[in-house]
Amino acid sequence: MAGTSETSGTSGTSGTSGTSARESDRHEGLRRSLRFRDLVVYGLLFIAPMAPVGVFGTLDAKSGGAVALVYLVATVAMAFTAFSYAQMVRVAPQAGSVFAYARKGLGEGPGFIAGWMATLDYVLIPAVAYLFAGIAMEALVPSVNRWVWTLLAVVVTTLLNLRGVRAAARVGFAVLALEIAVLLVFVVSALVVLVRDGAERGWLTPLTGDVPFSPAAVLGAVSVAVLSYLGFDAIASFAEEVTGGSAKVARAVLFCLVLAGVLFVAQTYLVALLEPASSAELAAEPARQGSAFYDAVDASVGGWLHDLVAASKAIGAAFAALAGQAAAGRLLFAMARDRRLPHALARTDSGVPRVALLVAAVVTMVAAVWAAQQADGLDHLVSVVDVGALTAFVLLHASVVGWFAVRRGGEPGGRVDWVRHVVAPVVGGVILVAVIAEAATSALVVGSLWLAVGLVVLAVQWGRRGQEG
Repeated sequence: MAGTSETSGTSGTSGTSGTSARESDRHEGLRRSLRFRDLVVYGLLFIAPMAPVGVFGTLDAKSGGAVALVYLVATVAMAFTAFSYAQMVRVAPQAGSVFAYARKGLGEGPGFIAGWMATLDYVLIPAVAYLFAGIAMEALVPSVNRWVWTLLAVVVTTLLNLRGVRAAARVGFAVLALEIAVLLVFVVSALVVLVRDGAERGWLTPLTGDVPFSPAAVLGAVSVAVLSYLGFDAIASFAEEVTGGSAKVARAVLFCLVLAGVLFVAQTYLVALLEPASSAELAAEPARQGSAFYDAVDASVGGWLHDLVAASKAIGAAFAALAGQAAAGRLLFAMARDRRLPHALARTDSGVPRVALLVAAVVTMVAAVWAAQQADGLDHLVSVVDVGALTAFVLLHASVVGWFAVRRGGEPGGRVDWVRHVVAPVVGGVILVAVIAEAATSALVVGSLWLAVGLVVLAVQWGRRGQEG
């Protein structure tokens, strides 16, 4: 496309007049400006290097102390999903991520449902991150209510996103560097304490548990742990804004997943060794689970590290929400561009989908501020997010099989690599179905209701298209 900025090839302006081309660009074009480093920054920001801090106690209690094993299994489970993303981003390098992939591999209807279920993840998981930021800041400044901090985080990160992905990525890189530095301080401090004083639990218990081992308990904990990984997939939503092609996006997805897995296993292994309470004690006292990571650090290393981790978690969570909000805006943009949502959401301004971003920000703000004022608000948000994301991932795996093995559109001559195109996605899908089955009943109910609403919306759209035809 002619002009001062490179935009997505999907805008459909080729061959139009200058005026209509500019009009189409205003509604459909995204600017290509992201590098590999920027993609990694967005992915790691959304995931958050210290994501296990908030859920360590819950996972330790649910798994019988095998919390590091939980993250190891979760990393393997998500690796199959990352591999499917890496394959499909080359087939459909578009902003809609799993929405675009399911349309390509399964058809219009499943594509809409994949995008619809993914909105629970992309639109609401930033609300979870904002709430984490509010909770952490309230712990540091108790005189200010958590909902005030939550609202402030929404406003600041939304303003950054409206300036464009490059501006947000530059600030995000600085925040990510801070988070990693704090994580390294924790690792070094923990190793010093363990060498000097020894471990509170057995050295292998983070992998085997401190009670009789239960595979079902570990799998149940995995269904919660996967929340920590939600975000690596958001990298794919920037496929139309990266320079250098979709292969760069695929590499970034896999790199972020592997790096996050290493960081999660390492930090949960160390803090489990420092944890003075047994997993049975944490299970018997749920009120202690949320602060278990901080309590272990405070007791073993000192209050200074407790405060440092809390401050890093507050800032990191806010910028995880920034990356999530940016991804949500791209998903809404892509679905609107294909007339699956109101087309006003497909409008862009200087290559930034500002309308979609503002809509995502408003929904996120309402959900986050509401949850910040409820005693069980976090539980409600998390239950909504998990099933939506995992269902979309299952449809992603089905898309790989559909495109490469059924439609045979991926390789020259329609050749099928049965390991990559069938075995790997099927195994990944089965793992996710097993994880969904272990999710909380409330999460399954909310996910089913959202799916039912999506099916109704799809039926109405099909009915209108039939009448127009």
